[in-house]
Amino acid sequence: MTINSNLLLQSISDAIFILDIDGYIKFANHAASSITGFPINELVKKHLSVLYNNDTLKTEYELSLGRKRGRFISEGWRAKKDGSRFWGEITLSVVSDEKDEMGFGCLLRDVTEKKNEELDLRKSEENYRLMVEAVKDYGIFMLSPTGHIVTWNQGAQNLKGYSQNEIVGKHFSTFYTAEDLEDKKPERELKIAIETGKYEEEGWRVKKNGSVFWANIVITSLFNEENQLVGFSKVTRDLTGRKENEENLKQSEERYRSLVEQVLDYGIFMMDEKGRIISWNEGAKKLKGYTFDEIVGKYFSIFYPEEDLLNGKPALELKVARAEGKYEEEGWRKRKDGTLFWANVVITAVYNTAGILIGFSKVTRDLTERKEAERILRDSYERYRKLSEELKVTNNELTYANGELEQFTSIVSHDLQEPIRTIKSFLKLTQQKLNQGQYDNLATYINKSINAANRMRELIQNLLHYSQLSKDEVAMEKIELKELIGQALQNLKSAIDACRAQVTIETEVDVVYGDGVQLVQLIQNLVSNALKFTAADVPKVRIRCEKEKGGTIRFAVSDNGIGIDKDDMNKVFEIFRRLDTAWEYPGSGIGLAICKKIVERHGGKIWPESAPGKGTTFYFTLNQEIKEEVLAV
Repeated sequence: MTINSNLLLQSISDAIFILDIDGYIKFANHAASSITGFPINELVKKHLSVLYNNDTLKTEYELSLGRKRGRFISEGWRAKKDGSRFWGEITLSVVSDEKDEMGFGCLLRDVTEKKNEELDLRKSEENYRLMVEAVKDYGIFMLSPTGHIVTWNQGAQNLKGYSQNEIVGKHFSTFYTAEDLEDKKPERELKIAIETGKYEEEGWRVKKNGSVFWANIVITSLFNEENQLVGFSKVTRDLTGRKENEENLKQSEERYRSLVEQVLDYGIFMMDEKGRIISWNEGAKKLKGYTFDEIVGKYFSIFYPEEDLLNGKPALELKVARAEGKYEEEGWRKRKDGTLFWANVVITAVYNTAGILIGFSKVTRDLTERKEAERILRDSYERYRKLSEELKVTNNELTYANGELEQFTSIVSHDLQEPIRTIKSFLKLTQQKLNQGQYDNLATYINKSINAANRMRELIQNLLHYSQLSKDEVAMEKIELKELIGQALQNLKSAIDACRAQVTIETEVDVVYGDGVQLVQLIQNLVSNALKFTAADVPKVRIRCEKEKGGTIRFAVSDNGIGIDKDDMNKVFEIFRRLDTAWEYPGSGIGLAICKKIVERHGGKIWPESAPGKGTTFYFTLNQEIKEEVLAV
């Protein structure tokens, strides 16, 4: 707070307070001390309820309305330090300080004098209103000292049916029932009025036609200046309608109480404003196991699990019900025997006609069976989902296996038969030469047959190695990346030296998880492929490795070779697939297919980016989250 603003607040004649959001005083001006009688240093850090005679419930209620509405004004009796009271008007406004912390600005005015004037005026107006209304709604008449009627107004005539001429001079006991007359009630009422100055009651009275009505009676004794009894004033009001309403309400409440008490499917009970149980129906007894005598007077937190008690949940629920009128939720509750059940709970704040909180109603329903059914349904759905995923994976694996089987069939029918045809052709030529007695070119024919046989053996070995990748388990281990790449390059050292290739390594990763043997072969095949398909005098190979989001590591192996045509991109991973542009380069055509198999076994994917004459980059990823989980198991 700045000096200028502080001086301004101190100069105001009304009490100014600054409160935190919970109602504790952080600042008070001099006027606050003058009005309340508390020194400023005593006000600071006290709760606002100190001005409400420490009525924290009323204070919290008004603070909650202030928080909810942003601004709230109330009037009422406020307490000073010496215990005296004054009528104060309080205005609460939600504000925030320089740190954006919420609190209240509070303005307090002493309007006691204004209130007294209002009360005097109201009393005068009330007397006048009663006087005017008495002519119509009240039977007002005078009695002699002996109880005989001496005056009679229009209201009395309307109420009891007698005209003035009919009733004046008769004893007021005319209006009493036979039971009251036998009990000498009229004489007793006059005696009490003389002794105490006034007699007042409600009871049955009799009209001229013999019907009865429920009357409010006020008999006041009248004395002269010599303190001698000169008579009585009697005011009678017909309350039959109210009496009937009360009886109807009483009967309705009795029926409702009986109905509630007999409900078995719902636990229904009342609590006082502190949360103590004051009523208990059969449904609550059946649901929670407590009898009426065992539970009445206990705090309702007895039904909550220990975790909810530690979190202050019961008090929070009452706070929400006070602020919003109702609190509803579903959650675990505890029975007398300690077992838990899943409950639907509704807590409703109950106020009297003056708007004062008098307690709470609480309705509890056991939904454990529904909760269990939901759990079973959820578990069934989860099993169905997992089964669907497993079937999907199995279907994909079968589809992939069928594809490989088709490729294998193609290989057997074409690639493996090609060396056989070659061997057969040269053996026939050799046989023809021998039959003709000619021996020239035999050595050439035999060498070509041997080369074809070697080619066939290489194809078979590669095919067996490829198929073995699908059978063997992936041996998960933690691998230093530099050692992994170094092993692959060491295996290719002769080829690298022979073509004087330049190999560079760029990595921001130290460790990977996977099968060391397979990963070495993966990198070795990609580097070998880069060295093989080069048209440059000095082959250049670049190996990069970087981390991606989601626990994935991405590798890139780039070369400055002949590149791949766009239409051939999807063919490079097929078994024994050798592109037309690569027949002049040695190899079996299975190396990239093996690379694809290894990457997929490690939960990743592999793809090329290339253009003819521009070199090729093979990218592949390894899913390290999966690898770490498997390794942990």
